[in-house]
Amino acid sequence: MKNLLVSIDRLGDFNEIVDVRTPLEFAEDHIPGAINAPVLSNEERVIVGTMYKQVSPVEATRVGAAMVARNIAHHLDTLFADKPRNWRPLVYCWRGGKRSGSMTTWLNMIGWQARQLEGGYKSYRRDVRERLAGLPARFKYVALIGHTGSGKTRLLHALQRAGAQVLDLEGLAAHRGSLLGALPGQPQSSQKAFDSALVHTLRHFDPARPVFVEAEGRRIGAITTPESLLDSLHAATCVEVSARREDRIAFLLQDYAHLFDDATFFKAQLSKLIALHSRERVAHWHRLIDENARAELFAELIDRHYDPAYARSSHVLYTELPRATPMLFRPNDADSLEQAKALLAQLDETTPALG
Repeated sequence: MKNLLVSIDRLGDFNEIVDVRTPLEFAEDHIPGAINAPVLSNEERVIVGTMYKQVSPVEATRVGAAMVARNIAHHLDTLFADKPRNWRPLVYCWRGGKRSGSMTTWLNMIGWQARQLEGGYKSYRRDVRERLAGLPARFKYVALIGHTGSGKTRLLHALQRAGAQVLDLEGLAAHRGSLLGALPGQPQSSQKAFDSALVHTLRHFDPARPVFVEAEGRRIGAITTPESLLDSLHAATCVEVSARREDRIAFLLQDYAHLFDDATFFKAQLSKLIALHSRERVAHWHRLIDENARAELFAELIDRHYDPAYARSSHVLYTELPRATPMLFRPNDADSLEQAKALLAQLDETTPALG
């Protein structure tokens, strides 16, 4: 079996990566692009683990082996049924032990060139942590700074369509970053999944080209931005994005309209601001929700909460902020791509090192 083991640096040698851990383990984090073919379900793993402690290791192993055999048979009849003769899968589990070993053995008996990841997911996670320590420092960043509602995320996506290298931290975290930033119907990524996606994204970037990123704090919802990335952003070239007040309100009316679908949740989130605002003011905002006074509410949040918070923060993270390139963005117009291209051209002229 020793010759079937491969190290983490050989991920690119295979045309598919198969994660045989439980769906819960897979959901928390996995190698990007991997498919989930669990050899034990969430419930089966609990059963085997309980038997191992309360009955005997031998009995737990026997019952577990029967479960694994049935699940592998099911995957052979379904998930793997149409795989070609030259299929080369890399298989992994938690530690590179029995679960991935069982799957690898069967796949090779059929004739596929399957290999097992040495050390399993734990070796992959260790590799991610090691890369996070040094990978962010390889790049030069351009940070989009600006008030809430100025459309920085839309500009970032337009820059990507224009061919720029873009690091969408909010996209990776599945959260807009603010108190009201939870995405409707979409749970936030785990910290491990965010780390994996960040490393995967950075590994495909060209260090000779700038990386555009939206300014974020240390926290993006429940996610903590890695210290190594925050350190690398200190000297980022800054673009200060602004928008007319009416455009900002219109933008929030579009992007945050879903908050009115669950008034109870919306009110609960705003109630968390009582430490910064009076109970009377928050109660007033609650009444605006009940009255469906959307534009008035967002205008007040801009004037009384978001803009003062922006002014207080002073963005000390970005040492280049005083020399920021100003950009008046029209976030609701259909020409965002043209606006992004104009910004890229302006940066090429004013900052040749970014060209």
